[in-house]
Amino acid sequence: MRDTENKGGDKGGEKKRKWDKHYDFYFLVAVIFLYFLLFFFDSEGAYNALKVSGNIFIQIIPVLLLVILFMALINYSLHPKAVAKYAGKGSGIKGWFLAISAGIISHGPIYVWYPLLKELRDRGMRSGLIAAFLYSRAIKIPLLPLLVYYFGALFVVVLLPYIVIASLIEGEIIEIIERRKR
Repeated sequence: MRDTENKGGDKGGEKKRKWDKHYDFYFLVAVIFLYFLLFFFDSEGAYNALKVSGNIFIQIIPVLLLVILFMALINYSLHPKAVAKYAGKGSGIKGWFLAISAGIISHGPIYVWYPLLKELRDRGMRSGLIAAFLYSRAIKIPLLPLLVYYFGALFVVVLLPYIVIASLIEGEIIEIIERRKR
């Protein structure tokens, strides 16, 4: 049943092609192939690229583990009805508040959060709320003192509400585009 459900990327509920089902695997094989190819033409460059990739992976492991834990908790406890209630079509102001608050308190590289957001979207979260989450990540609570130090308290007091308002506007624009698309 999973293949025929509309999951955002599957247009109109069509069955996914074999390529779409195994895209992750093919992408991994292509990257490995490109590294081998690069190794033959520029072994030092390939080594440096692998070293940088390894360092980035080591840096994101804590956030990656946190996101995996969140995904496990969501799979275990959060049913599509609950997502629809708090972040679905009928969520209203509560959904916007949750998305923006979660975006502000989230940490780590943004791409680590994509699988969790996709899982929530598959369970019924509105795309506008995902956009608001992503946009509101611009507010970094641990960095606020540094922002105040460099730009002053007045700047920060004016900027932060504008970021929140812009995240709401961006989310609404995404939802308007999706409504027109249907």
